[in-house]
Amino acid sequence: MEYARRVSARFETKRLPEDVDDGLETLEEYKQRWRSVRIIYYTMFLMALGFSIILTGIWPFLNKLDPDAGKEFMGLIVAANPLGQMIFSPIFGWWGNRLGKIRLPLLLSLSLFTLASAVYSSLELRPDNVKYWMLGSRFLIGVSSANIALCRSYLSAATRISERTHAVSMVSLAQVLGFIIGPTLQAAVTPLGDKGYVWLGGYMHVNMYTASGWINVVMSIGNFMMFLPGVFEEHKIAAREVMVMQGGISERETWKGIKPNYLSAWTLIVAFFILVFNFVLLETLGTSLTMDMFAWSKAESLWYMGIMMTTAAIVSLVTFVLISPLCKFFAERYLLIWGGFSLMFLGRVLFVPWGPDPPKLAQAFNASLNLPDDDPIYLGCPPTQEWCGELPALTLTQFIIGFAFTSVGYPIGVTLIQTIFSKVLGPRPQGVWMGWMTGSGCLSRVLGPVFVGSIYTRLGTFWTFGVTSGMMLVSMFWLQCSNRLLIPPTFEKATPVELQELSKHNGGNKLDDDDDAGDSPEELISKDHGSHHSISRA
Repeated sequence: MEYARRVSARFETKRLPEDVDDGLETLEEYKQRWRSVRIIYYTMFLMALGFSIILTGIWPFLNKLDPDAGKEFMGLIVAANPLGQMIFSPIFGWWGNRLGKIRLPLLLSLSLFTLASAVYSSLELRPDNVKYWMLGSRFLIGVSSANIALCRSYLSAATRISERTHAVSMVSLAQVLGFIIGPTLQAAVTPLGDKGYVWLGGYMHVNMYTASGWINVVMSIGNFMMFLPGVFEEHKIAAREVMVMQGGISERETWKGIKPNYLSAWTLIVAFFILVFNFVLLETLGTSLTMDMFAWSKAESLWYMGIMMTTAAIVSLVTFVLISPLCKFFAERYLLIWGGFSLMFLGRVLFVPWGPDPPKLAQAFNASLNLPDDDPIYLGCPPTQEWCGELPALTLTQFIIGFAFTSVGYPIGVTLIQTIFSKVLGPRPQGVWMGWMTGSGCLSRVLGPVFVGSIYTRLGTFWTFGVTSGMMLVSMFWLQCSNRLLIPPTFEKATPVELQELSKHNGGNKLDDDDDAGDSPEELISKDHGSHHSISRA
């Protein structure tokens, strides 16, 4: 115990770093601010994990519970999570702006996340219409993970301009690792088998499908405790920093005087949609694609995809660490275009199959043969997909190289889009805008699984990866043509002045009607919570 205390003391921050020692915050506030930021990292990781941990196992699990459900219903189940998140992200963003605090929305959303994850893992009890219970549980998990909009908004408010790229890269790392580690954890519990263990008098089933939901339950309970008072303390510094730079006397008046470029903001939102769509499509399609192209069994597919996801997580970790140093040599917008989108484009092109022969065709299941469903005669591309006998197979080499390009390109793209987006918006409260950004990513996760069900299942690999390659190429071309829109505003430091406490009008936080005239919708819902600070500069 004493050794642990000494190690903790060794890594404890003893004084403010020189680049932030400007009187805006005390050492204790600095430490509390970064503790809260790291809790946000974990929350983003968990919300991403809640989506991805079931992706590789959802098809075999659904097929076990209801063999007649089909891949198209599987696509609806996968899409239910981001649909709930898409609908409720702007609402959560508005709620956070209205309250001026994020603790209450996050506690409620994490409670819902825990409950919905427990419902998913209890589906082995086989309630009537079990596939709809699965659909409902995934939708509720999506609703709870709409708190991502609040997390992104808080991160923008709780970091200085000089800290933003690093903080966003770390939160993006947490989110991408959640997406990648989810299938890895699914692969890790595969040895539990299809039967697994039954506890609590038959009410708790733990097998290779339900264990993923129970992992979510345990981790979300821990996350809930992190947001209790005394652990998570909100410290917003972004608007205060710009206010001092410009010599202002009010945070609200400072950010109201800085109008964001709305074309830039919406360009980045659309780019974010396209980038996430291509990543989620691969994650959703990965298991089915490998089973179809390489004739892997369900267990083999889960295992090998888990290995690939683990490798991708390591590659992504290295990439995220390199983003901040690379931004010192290259402009963020150019690194986004030529480091993120170009590699994602190459990854999609490499998935267009060039094998010499069609994939191995599986035989239709015949119960009279008394063979298990993973017998070699049932493995391969199913005859219900008519294109299987007509199109060439994807080679394993193609799949691995394309997956590698994606593992590097996606982290760069998703980090720099969010970094530039938060800087383009300036120091204003960003809850609703981050809700729209999150919603665009959710829309891509809704359409990705539907795309699998409609395009891949019916038309095959050429159409699937041809269309996605075209999407990446067009978006990369547009970003290059409009790259000047991606340059964030700069703030010059004014001559230091003594700042007076802003007088309160009309009893507290309410402002005169004239102040609200002409406000954008974002500004109208973002009242002056926590913006009256008395700061003295000598």
